Amino acid sequence: MTDHTGAEMQMGVRRFGRVNWLGTYTLAEREVRRFMNVWSQTVMAPLINAGLLLMIFTIAIGPNRGDVMGVPFMTFLAPGIMTMTVIQNAFANTSSSMASAKVQGNIVDTLMPPLSASELLFGYLFGAFARGVIVAAVIALGSWVFLGVGMQNPVWVVVFVLLGSIFMGGLGLIAGIFANKFDQLSAISNFIVTPLAFLSGTFYSIEALPGVMQTLCHINPFFYIIDGVRFGMIGVSDSSPWVGLLVVLAASLVVCAICWRWLDRGYRLKA
Repeated sequence: MTDHTGAEMQMGVRRFGRVNWLGTYTLAEREVRRFMNVWSQTVMAPLINAGLLLMIFTIAIGPNRGDVMGVPFMTFLAPGIMTMTVIQNAFANTSSSMASAKVQGNIVDTLMPPLSASELLFGYLFGAFARGVIVAAVIALGSWVFLGVGMQNPVWVVVFVLLGSIFMGGLGLIAGIFANKFDQLSAISNFIVTPLAFLSGTFYSIEALPGVMQTLCHINPFFYIIDGVRFGMIGVSDSSPWVGLLVVLAASLVVCAICWRWLDRGYRLKA
């Protein structure tokens, strides 16, 4: 994918320096503007959906449900719904951006500028990171105002929201590169991402699951993202946040390495 830069790229030196700061900033800004231009769909809609889920659970089973892990059920539920919304939006940002560019035929506008694979990866992931953080901030504010759910360990919340956004942004980029049409992208989202999000302790403690299901949850990075945010917000979790940090960090590195390799080779991007 770096052929267009010729000998300069082969020697590791480009006329604008080793890092194309302007190009990287422009791509990152484009990705942010892309979702902020439709903020009512990308920021407000997740808040409304999360609020509706909480309201439905409150009306249906909230008053009759006992405490979970020593905290009221709605308090336990709020971090899970927030995190699930964050990871779904981070995934959607990169996957829809890349898939749209491929389907509409304007992916060449991204590949033609002198951007390395690392710079492309950073630009796309910054959009997912920004969208995830904004959605998390909006829902966390709503949870505090309406449910009184604050932040017991805010550093853990920030760390897991950031890593979760990067991990899911990378997965979204992989899905967007792999998919050649929106049907394929929808299949990946509906049959892989959504089930993994729902079956990762969003609505329950995994202690309620049978042994085999608990084991499967412990190899699911989604579980550690949700569990880490829950620990940061309400101080309880199914596993150690340090273990979760290592798992999510390792998963993020693997996903980013795959993205970098595919972008560097132009895999499924070049006609």
